[in-house]
Amino acid sequence: MSMALQTKQTLFDIDQSHKKTCNPFSVPKRLLLGPGPSNSHPDVLKALSLPPVGHLDPFYIELMAEVQELLRYAWQTNNRLTLPMSGTGSAAMEATIANSVEPNEIVLVAKKGYFGSRLEDMAGRYGANVKTIEKPWGHAFALDEIQAALEMYKPSIFAIVHAETSTGVCQPMDGIGDLCRKFDSLLLVDTVTSLGGVPLFIDKWKIDLAYSCSQKGLSCPPGLGPFTMGPRAEEKLALRKGQVPNWYLDVSLLNKYWGSDRVYHHTAPVNMNFGIREALRLLANEGLEQAWTRHKINAQRLWNGLESLGLELHVSEDLRLPTLTTIRIPADVDGKAFSLHLLNEHGIELGGGLGDLSGKVWRLGLMGYNSTLDNVNLILNLFETELPRFKNNSVAAS
Repeated sequence: MSMALQTKQTLFDIDQSHKKTCNPFSVPKRLLLGPGPSNSHPDVLKALSLPPVGHLDPFYIELMAEVQELLRYAWQTNNRLTLPMSGTGSAAMEATIANSVEPNEIVLVAKKGYFGSRLEDMAGRYGANVKTIEKPWGHAFALDEIQAALEMYKPSIFAIVHAETSTGVCQPMDGIGDLCRKFDSLLLVDTVTSLGGVPLFIDKWKIDLAYSCSQKGLSCPPGLGPFTMGPRAEEKLALRKGQVPNWYLDVSLLNKYWGSDRVYHHTAPVNMNFGIREALRLLANEGLEQAWTRHKINAQRLWNGLESLGLELHVSEDLRLPTLTTIRIPADVDGKAFSLHLLNEHGIELGGGLGDLSGKVWRLGLMGYNSTLDNVNLILNLFETELPRFKNNSVAAS
């Protein structure tokens, strides 16, 4: 057989192999009660499946403005530069750093979990002189601790996580914005696990930069990262000595697309914006306060039920996130095996611990569309009936 014929035969075989695998697929039914994503509302899924239009189409440009206004409502802000970054929450996180940090300036990061460490890492990569203060995972910072650190370091930016997804802690925010104004620091806040589910006031709390994600409290699939920048941060951006080092996340460029000029920057994920527009509409129709109350009531039912089963929660009640609960894995339980059992036998996702809490806690999310009494009753029933089988490592995951 000639070399040419052998090559053709090989390619033909490869093509046939690919044809065998190119069949339609189905997605297993899952109830996502981990740290995110949450299940998407059916109306959001319908919006995602609509035919796409061009990213400069007049219809889409009008929808962009609606998305921005709905985000302002969800965040309780009048910030002009409020938009969904084309990327996940981590892209929006990096956008806050990329646009605000200049080389060698001091950035103070308050670390009390995994995502405080990520902020530290990102700020360092953009050349900041990063300083940190730390609390044990499961605790929050007191106002006097923050004040002492601001007095010591006098940072250009102070970064803190409002809703720490790794621990289930909700950081009290009262007074932090005033302190940052006193020390001429921008306040940068992670709201990834609080937007849509926990009381959150960008303007009232004097937050200068914030970011979130589409897939948690908003119950839209992952793919967009809400971002907002206040006037003080805008001024700092305008006075930069050099260009923003990340072209894709440069808000001075993105503003020309999301602002009044509508100048092409990148091909936006049109259908993702259909989805987040629908998710934000659902939130607005429910009402922010009603959504916050729903999350709190369902979380309280969950906490009471778990404690009545003898389980210990990692965070004190006054600091617990209604959107995410960390449950300490009993010493005599195979926590990973139980999680796999819930997934394989019941189609329920339960998250494990990260970093310092790896192997020590389960992370149970009740976010957005998933924050319902039915889901609370379902998961409590499974903890009551199934968990005893996994004590003393007696049962392997099914």
